[in-house]
Amino acid sequence: MGLFQSWCEAAKENNKRKHYWTYVEKDAGRDEIQDDLVQRIRSHYDRLERIAEDVDRLGYKVAANILREAMPQTKKGRSGDLGEILATELVEEEIGLRVPVRRLRYKDGRNMAMRGDDFIGAGYGGKGEKLWLLKGEAKSNKVLGKSTVTSARKVLNRDSGRCTPDSLLFVANRLLESNNPDDNALGRSLRDEVGLKSLRADRIDHMLFTVSGNGPHASLKQDLAASGANRDQYVVNIHVEDHQDFIAAMYQEAEDLGDD
Repeated sequence: MGLFQSWCEAAKENNKRKHYWTYVEKDAGRDEIQDDLVQRIRSHYDRLERIAEDVDRLGYKVAANILREAMPQTKKGRSGDLGEILATELVEEEIGLRVPVRRLRYKDGRNMAMRGDDFIGAGYGGKGEKLWLLKGEAKSNKVLGKSTVTSARKVLNRDSGRCTPDSLLFVANRLLESNNPDDNALGRSLRDEVGLKSLRADRIDHMLFTVSGNGPHASLKQDLAASGANRDQYVVNIHVEDHQDFIAAMYQEAEDLGDD
C-alpha cells in the first residue's frame, strides 16, 4: 500500500479531464506512515545512500549536522518545502509520471524558495508513447484561502500553460548528467521540447496541490470549474488539522538520524 493510501482517506471526483481529489488523515494513519515519510523527506534533500555514507564515515551526530545544513529552519521554508515534497510523492504514486529531479537538493540557500515551476512530472504515454508533462504548483498553508488558490492558478497559466523553459531545462540538464540511459533519453526529450515547443496543450497537464489546516476551501472547486478543459486538471487538497505542529514534528524527526 502506498504512502497516501496508508495515511489518508481519499475522495476523488473525476469528470472527464478534471479531477478533484481530497485527502483526510485516517485515525492512526500518521503513525502508520511516519517513518516512511521521514525517509522520503530526507531523500528530497540528499541521496539516502550518501547520508548513509556520512554516517559510516563520521557517525550519526556529524551526519545529522550535514543533513540539517540542507534543510530549511524557518516555519515558512519548511511549510513550502513539505508542500513540494508531498506533491512530488503524490504525482508518482497516484498519476504514474516521474518527477525525475529532486530539485530541493539544488537550492541556493536552505531557507530560500526556488524559482520556477514547483514540480514537473514527465513520462511517455498515449498513441506512439510520446512525451507527456505535468506542470505543478504546490501551496502549504495553515489557513488556505481564495487568494492563494488564485495566485497558484495564475502561475500554472503563465507561459501559455507550458512548463517554464528555465524549469524544464534545469530538469533536462540534471537528467543528462546521469549515468542512467533512460534518464539521458528523457533529458534529451525535455531539452528538445525547450527548443521546439512542440507539445500540444493536451499533453501538458496541470496540478494545483494544497496541504492545509482548514481543509479544502470552496475556492478550490471554483478554480477547477473555471479551468480549461483542453488538458488534465488536478486540484488536490490534503487536510492536516494540526498543520504547523505536523510540519515541525516531521522535520524534527527527519533531522534526527538516531544512533543505532
